[in-house]
Amino acid sequence: MGDMLWAPPADVRERSRIGGYLRWLREHRGLDFADYDALWRWSTTDLDGFWRSIWDHFEVIAHTPPTATLAERGMPGARWFPGATLNYAENVLRMPGRVDDDPVVIAHGQTRPPVTLTAGELRAQVRRVSAGLRRLGVTAGDRVAAYAPNIPETYVLLLATASLGAVFSSCAPEFGTRSVTDRWQQIEPTVLVAVDGYRYGDKPVDRRAEVAAIRAALPSLRHTVSIPYLDPQATPQDGELGWAELAAPTDEPLTFTPVPFDHPLYVLYSSGTTGLPKPIVHGHGGILLEHLKMLALHHDLGPADRFFWFTTTGWMMWNFLVSGPAVGATIVLFDGNPGHPDLGGMWRLAAETGTTYFGTSAPFLLACRKAGLVPREIADLSALRGVGSTGAPLPAEGFHWVYETVGDHLQLQSLSGGTDVCTGFVGGVPLLPVYAGEIACRALGAKVEARSADGTPVIGELGELVITEPMPSMPVGFWNDRDGVRYAEAYFDVYPGVWRHGDWITINERGGCVITGRSDATLNRGGVRLGTAEFYSVVEGLDEVLDSVVVHLEDDEGGAGELLLFVVLAEGLTLDDAMRATICRELRTALSPRHVPDEIHQVRSVPRTLSAKKLEVPVKKILTGTPVDQAAAKGALANPESLTAFAALAQRRPPTGTPV
Repeated sequence: MGDMLWAPPADVRERSRIGGYLRWLREHRGLDFADYDALWRWSTTDLDGFWRSIWDHFEVIAHTPPTATLAERGMPGARWFPGATLNYAENVLRMPGRVDDDPVVIAHGQTRPPVTLTAGELRAQVRRVSAGLRRLGVTAGDRVAAYAPNIPETYVLLLATASLGAVFSSCAPEFGTRSVTDRWQQIEPTVLVAVDGYRYGDKPVDRRAEVAAIRAALPSLRHTVSIPYLDPQATPQDGELGWAELAAPTDEPLTFTPVPFDHPLYVLYSSGTTGLPKPIVHGHGGILLEHLKMLALHHDLGPADRFFWFTTTGWMMWNFLVSGPAVGATIVLFDGNPGHPDLGGMWRLAAETGTTYFGTSAPFLLACRKAGLVPREIADLSALRGVGSTGAPLPAEGFHWVYETVGDHLQLQSLSGGTDVCTGFVGGVPLLPVYAGEIACRALGAKVEARSADGTPVIGELGELVITEPMPSMPVGFWNDRDGVRYAEAYFDVYPGVWRHGDWITINERGGCVITGRSDATLNRGGVRLGTAEFYSVVEGLDEVLDSVVVHLEDDEGGAGELLLFVVLAEGLTLDDAMRATICRELRTALSPRHVPDEIHQVRSVPRTLSAKKLEVPVKKILTGTPVDQAAAKGALANPESLTAFAALAQRRPPTGTPV
């Protein structure tokens, strides 16, 4: 059991939004819950009662009321709130608790000076861009694509698109042409909005050639709109409109097209490391309800908060972040290199913007720890009361570092979920303490279980993460998957009627959770399943190791197979026998003899997706003979050149799998 690092204050129920929700349940539903566990159990058994309470408690604006809460409970195919019509953008732009002059968007970056939008200004910009899209002929169901970074224009475009019932899709401008066209050729957008370039740190990056190539590859486009971001004086290219034209002043009022609960809001994409990225369609109602629940009840965000998450527009955390105003929170946007001029930059940004909730990735927190950074010594973080971590499991030492160097008063929330649901299945909540290395709870309405190899639920043991009851933010479907075959194969092929997510999870007696990596990247030695996360925690805990990736090559005859570890070492270091011995000793001591690799190799870099996730499975495929081009779609990788080292090793390795 990890050390308890934070406990809820005695008056947590009086001060937190979940406390207010519990009082509301008592007054309006006659329900009383002694603790979080009791509330969670109700939320995952009485699905009608729980999700209707979210709708009513947050006073969702609907144009026509639902005739039921959950019409069909089976998965896939659960039907939520039939008959209801609503609009996501209308509910976000209500901005409860805020007045017109309140700042609700604070945007910083490395390309231009900071920008602040008040509630009134945000609504006005959405009104103008909505009218501009209408002038371009955009109607409900049309797709609007943004090749643009985490800046106010992208957010305004999302809300304007949603206001019309059109469908939004974004790719971060660091995505290469092939990555973008692999995504957007599937959804056939009619309007493209793109920046001319951006600055990453102090380096200007011109993207006009990429925009031209994307336009040429998308015959569905009727209009392209250019945002002069890198060069504010730039004029649109031939055949393009300027952002100023799209957002031109107009007398048209801001209106919202009422759409069904499951009407497409935006399309997100799987990483696409093997084959085309899956175009995951999310609906207006499901995203709205899920984000209201998570942002208010789990993250405890409201009108007094400034909510930051470091993300790009190519990661679902952007879509999660920008729902903040729906619960009254101000959102803090950042575009640029988070390590420029140093790792303290993001913490100084938090201080400058008065951020109360600071969201980032586990690798960023661990990099800060490794660099010896003490954020509270370089920035005034007194306003900070929450830190969020996702993208990879955060080990116990990451928790300790946050409490020792950022602040001992705040709640650290490690969470895990996915693009597939645009939220977290497991995370934190103000009612529960924080234990080192542990995710505090399963989220309300998320019936998360760990399943053993024979499919039975287990407690205190490693198992497959499954969801046994539907959630409103599960995808409406995949784009152009009319019979639902691809969708069913993606999540329901292993356990019929049960969502299998593809992660290893251990759930303990008190409901705490530990994610230990992807289940398709399991290290299975002699019948003992090992997650990769704890492995990386030990290896990358060594000062000499900057990054690592581990794969297990199974033995067809049932033996232990081979465990291969690849390490990226600090500048100027070379892997030698002494370093190998150190790594093996650490793994044996911290984990077990089963974790000691058969081989350790030095590589220049570890392959990662564009959203920085490690890619164990393509490495494993390459080492077992799959050609590089078939093992991974290079356009989905941040560093495709990293695969060549594994291909070279595969050529040198004897086919029997004996060590080189």
